[in-house]
Amino acid sequence: MVSDAVNLLWMDRLLRLAEAVGARGEIPVAAALLDEAGRCLGWGSNRRHRGADPLGHAELLALRRAASVRGDWRFNGCTLLVTLEPCPMCAGALIQARVGTVIYAAPDPKRGALGGSLDLSSHPSAHHHMVVKGGLRGERAGEQLEAWFRRRRLARQRSGSGEDARPQS
Repeated sequence: MVSDAVNLLWMDRLLRLAEAVGARGEIPVAAALLDEAGRCLGWGSNRRHRGADPLGHAELLALRRAASVRGDWRFNGCTLLVTLEPCPMCAGALIQARVGTVIYAAPDPKRGALGGSLDLSSHPSAHHHMVVKGGLRGERAGEQLEAWFRRRRLARQRSGSGEDARPQS
């Protein structure tokens, strides 16, 4: 099992990465999958806009990279750290990948699927149950996300357009 100190170190790294991702116009979310010794197997940051990819979520990219490195899709003893509570798509992927532990920073009461709006990890249909912990650097991550969305709303108002306005950093 990964130590609390290692988890904090990685979450701080992910929050810095998320800040950089936000400056490029993506929602500032980053994830890393660690093996049992705390070594990073794969990481990812949101790339939906940049890659025009609806599956470009940080968690999915981290899983894909880790599977490539490990040559396997099962991650029973591994820990995924992510700056925002996973959505239903990502939570489902984490269950399918049999991730042992998921640690997220900011909760997502509207779209979170590991306790926010629903909890797929404890749903009776889940064939794999994982440990889920929320709130690691949650205040910092929440403030980062709120600031990003505030800048995005302001950019939209200034441009008078809708969906494609990107925040200026």
